[in-house]
Amino acid sequence: MTSEDRSDDRRGRAHPDDDPLMSEGPAGEFVPPVDDSSDRRRRDEDATGPTPRRDNWGRRINPDTGRPFDRRQTDRMLPRWAIPAIAIFWTGWLLSIVARHVFDRLSGLLLLLLISVFITFAIEPGVNRLARRGWRRGTATLTILLGVLLTFLVFVVAIGTLVGSQMADLLSESETYISDSVDWINSTFGTQIDPQSVVDEFNDPNGRVQEFIQSQGDEAVRLSVTAVGVIFQGLSVLLFTFYLVADGPRLRRAICSRLRPSRQEVVLRTWDIAINKTGGYLYSRALLALLSAVSHWILFQSLGTQAPIALALWVGLFSQFLPVVGTYIAGVLPILVTLLDSPLDAVIVLIFIVVYQQVENFLLTPRITSRTMELHPALAFGAAIGGASLLGAIGAILALPAVAMAQALVTGWGQRYDVVENHLTEMVEPTGIKIRFRRR
Repeated sequence: MTSEDRSDDRRGRAHPDDDPLMSEGPAGEFVPPVDDSSDRRRRDEDATGPTPRRDNWGRRINPDTGRPFDRRQTDRMLPRWAIPAIAIFWTGWLLSIVARHVFDRLSGLLLLLLISVFITFAIEPGVNRLARRGWRRGTATLTILLGVLLTFLVFVVAIGTLVGSQMADLLSESETYISDSVDWINSTFGTQIDPQSVVDEFNDPNGRVQEFIQSQGDEAVRLSVTAVGVIFQGLSVLLFTFYLVADGPRLRRAICSRLRPSRQEVVLRTWDIAINKTGGYLYSRALLALLSAVSHWILFQSLGTQAPIALALWVGLFSQFLPVVGTYIAGVLPILVTLLDSPLDAVIVLIFIVVYQQVENFLLTPRITSRTMELHPALAFGAAIGGASLLGAIGAILALPAVAMAQALVTGWGQRYDVVENHLTEMVEPTGIKIRFRRR
């Protein structure tokens, strides 16, 4: 082997002697073997017909142009991604149907868990305070839950007693109320309605009023069944809440054990904000409801209104579930009850409700919520409407703590910067109106 051959071997090139297909020509040079594939293809075509030519990608070659055929014009073959895409589409569609069916079946349970979570955020600050004083978490949780349940039962019994007594009084004294109402309409609008004919129509067994009263018998049975279902759901919520609060530290440790230390800090900080803000907001609302109930009870007691405690609890609690306009909506019931006894007392109740709402908005609410979190009235009102649209009455109640928690998380998220001085960002504190007189 010459030095040139050795250099070729060092460079990794094959030597002609190593290739069995290379042959030596007449002048001593190596030439490649003759390609007899055309002869072989010609013999195959004579035996079985023409064999279509294909390129390196497997596409058939047009013998006239020498270019591959267009699949869309010849064999109509699907692209390679079509079958997997179709399989993924139908699989996703079936999974969405199954998920929707499961969600419809478990929607009630998910709603109960959602209510339990918010109640957990509300009562956990109190449980933590009792636990720091030496209470066991289970005992502290059970004590607070029993207190909340007792308050709710007192409210329901008071309102139910009020409504039942008013209905019984209205039915027993129906002729007197009808006559007084017709006389007031005649004297106010100048009509000539006979009170006795209205009373006879009301007492007629075949009349529309009695038929309507008799048709409500099935509704009473349905209402009783609904009440039993609500009681069962309430007990389920209390059970979920008890375990979530009593085993709160263990639950948080189980969650954080699956996360990195940096993520654990974020989760615990978010959890703490949710507990403090949601619980503080609900406690402030409970205090405002207590002040509203006491104020309205004093008014109803002084006017001699029937069931003053029940009416005061109704106004106090309902006004805090729907801020700004909740007081006016809740005031409809005491105004109607007072109107049956004295129209003048009903006007006094209306004026008191309007005045108290202004005092609460501008004096009580800023002072009480300054240590917890002040939720803008427009935001609270919009959240209540949105929650009612999604989940009904329960959604309207849960919307306020949900928005309060979201506002707290958004407020504490991100970096803050100093605001540039501008007349559009200037905060002017009200100093009152000063009137000066010129001396002559």
